[in-house]
Amino acid sequence: MTDDRPLVVVSDDTVLDEILRLAAAVGCEVERVSDLGAARSRWASAPLVLLDEEGAADADGADMDRRAGVLLICKAAPLPDTWQRAFSLGAEHVVALPDGEDTLLSALADVAEGPPASAGRVLAVLGGRGGAGASVLAAAAAISACRAGGSALLVDCDPLGGGLDLLLGAEISAGLRWPGLRVQSGRVSMPALDAALPGRRHGDGRLSVLSCDRDGPGPTAEAAAAVIEAGRRSGRLVVCDLPRGLDAGAAEALHRADLVVLVVPAEVRACVAAARVLARLDSRSGRLGVLVRGPAPGGLTAAEVADAVGAPLLGWMRPERGLGRVLERGAFDPRPGGSLGAACRTVLDAL
Repeated sequence: MTDDRPLVVVSDDTVLDEILRLAAAVGCEVERVSDLGAARSRWASAPLVLLDEEGAADADGADMDRRAGVLLICKAAPLPDTWQRAFSLGAEHVVALPDGEDTLLSALADVAEGPPASAGRVLAVLGGRGGAGASVLAAAAAISACRAGGSALLVDCDPLGGGLDLLLGAEISAGLRWPGLRVQSGRVSMPALDAALPGRRHGDGRLSVLSCDRDGPGPTAEAAAAVIEAGRRSGRLVVCDLPRGLDAGAAEALHRADLVVLVVPAEVRACVAAARVLARLDSRSGRLGVLVRGPAPGGLTAAEVADAVGAPLLGWMRPERGLGRVLERGAFDPRPGGSLGAACRTVLDAL
């Protein structure tokens, strides 16, 4: 356990206080030693070494081996001597506080989170018209990923949608919603989010949910980016439910998506509306596909809907009997063998 902690060789109390504050913010336990002599046994094995200017000066004559993952931390703009010491030591960064806080926070968070088992992916879902079923698909896709053995983060980016927690029947579950989440920088940790958000297990995987509330704002662009990247770094599937009227937070989620799914009912008016939504997405969206939802009152085929919208076809989703009643009762638990479950597999396979 000790070998997993960053090594802090800092005598300046101001610098030390800032390091400890940032480490606590990302749940990273550090090991502090008094001087380089005490650091020698851990110098090579520590995942990260943090030195202040006095520690760097002492290193000049201490014959310490050059290694990766050394940061020199100072409380003001670095002087020429500071840069020279950093170069001699082989430090990767000189971090001047407070301006360089994000660099230090990211380095500490990387240690706290550890390497992901696999690269995370980001799925964005939005409707071609109101009531298309995008929120239902987003929630079902996240649950399906958990049942397949992974873990997922479901992110509600629609402050006027009533709250994804309500769709899941989790409106009274303890945990933060967007109005209560305060993202102070560009980096948050997934373990910290797991501890703060409502979550439950589906199969072998955990689903964490960050929902909008019945009042209050949705995510800012900065907050959306920080949360989405926390999920991606942890190797999770991040599913974002987006409104058709993109605000700054939703646009940030769209920009980071590996796949954007536009849910379009098989209706003429829905095709026209979806084409307008698609025109607003323009270059901000990543790879995009249309999922067509039945029934088709006028006999439109899935291919005809995709052609009318102007985007590639992902698949067709048949109506699922009793889904509306289940949603009203707050008992949403999509059947793997149902049409919604099949649509989720189509989307996840495409991702």
